[in-house]
Amino acid sequence: MLDSPITLLPPILAIIIAVWRRNALFALFCGVILCCLIAAGGNPIETLRLTFTYFLGVFSSLGNIYIVSFALLIGALVALFNSSGAVNGFIKHLSDMKLVSSSRQARLLPTVIGTSIFTDTNLSMFTSGMASQKVFDQHKISRAKLAYLLDSTCAPISILFLVNGWGAYVLGLLDGYELSDPVGVLIGTITYNAYAIIAVLLAYFTAYTGKAYGPMKSAKSLVPNIENTETTIHKVAPAKVMWIPLICLLVFTFTLLWITGDGDIRRGSGSFSVFWSIVSSLVILILLILGHRLLSAKQVITDSISGIKSMIIPVAILVLSFAFGDAIKALGTGQYVSQLLNVEVPMFLMAPILFIAAGIMAFSTGTSWGTFAILIPIAVPIAQQSGLPVEFLVAAVLGGAIFGDHASPISDTTVVASIASGCDHFEHVRTQLPYALFAAVLSLVFYMVVGLQF
Repeated sequence: MLDSPITLLPPILAIIIAVWRRNALFALFCGVILCCLIAAGGNPIETLRLTFTYFLGVFSSLGNIYIVSFALLIGALVALFNSSGAVNGFIKHLSDMKLVSSSRQARLLPTVIGTSIFTDTNLSMFTSGMASQKVFDQHKISRAKLAYLLDSTCAPISILFLVNGWGAYVLGLLDGYELSDPVGVLIGTITYNAYAIIAVLLAYFTAYTGKAYGPMKSAKSLVPNIENTETTIHKVAPAKVMWIPLICLLVFTFTLLWITGDGDIRRGSGSFSVFWSIVSSLVILILLILGHRLLSAKQVITDSISGIKSMIIPVAILVLSFAFGDAIKALGTGQYVSQLLNVEVPMFLMAPILFIAAGIMAFSTGTSWGTFAILIPIAVPIAQQSGLPVEFLVAAVLGGAIFGDHASPISDTTVVASIASGCDHFEHVRTQLPYALFAAVLSLVFYMVVGLQF
């Protein structure tokens, strides 16, 4: 472990490459290589050996294997939801229930759906968007407002309701810091994740009142060509084919956390719980699909493999994130930054600084996961050295990254929200930005006020 400014070079390089190339995968890979080069004293053979050691080390942990497998199987679950017609069946079920008879109910529809579907952000956005486009047009509500409601519920809910790939990913990043209760830390980030909470509350306020501020007042994308935005439903499955596996995923996860934690879910094995929960939910989904003859066994296998393949890039980022975290941990980057901040920065400003850094990085790169990978390994040692709660500083990173995602025109979640709502992408970015900035300012105030209490 080095006590030198040189330990700052790997995360700085990773940030520069991520901003320059807009490629989290390449940025993290370069960061790992530089960590190993520094640790090896410039020896290329030793650098190569250390690099392989860190990559192979990711799979030496059973917990990491569970988390990587969980992420891959989430892809299979989402693919089968789509190909079996379960998503279309859910949308049709909502339409048949005729729940929407007023503008307020129309605005609340995507907000509630976006809050309810927590397993995958893109699935949540597309389902909410497809279910809501027609009713928004009928009630003369702008598609820009629909895009905002999708973007401001689906992503924040994913980082608040952590029984999904986001929670498993963050749990993996927390592994190896000698935390006595990593699941408890993960759960603890929920109460400190000011931006995500404020974003969801603002979305519900907007949906309930219908009030609009800033450019949202004059949003022009009122009713696009409806023929182009309606989705042709090729296959419709019973709505329960979607809801039963989702409910089982939730119930199984908390049950296994309770069992492995001897009655205390905070002390349960998060990686073990989410892995076996996704396996069980996937088996239940396949049985429902075969039972209703929605797909053949061969189609189930083909679509599952296709879904797993779609997760290759996110999982590669996941593996590189674990390797990068281990590498800069061994190098001592977090401890060095912590020492600098303890001397130069008042404690109550540490969380706001991390929030701003995460926001700038996520805005510039369009990726919150890449931001987590670089800043959480710095935030945890700062908390351990300063005495601040680990969950407090980790939550600042999580919230800042979500803020950057919301404000960024190159973020995948922002792009998906535009597509799912049928809204012009630039208009979505322009109309959502004031809401994101308002929530960010409130979050900074929250972190400063709470920081003064420690």
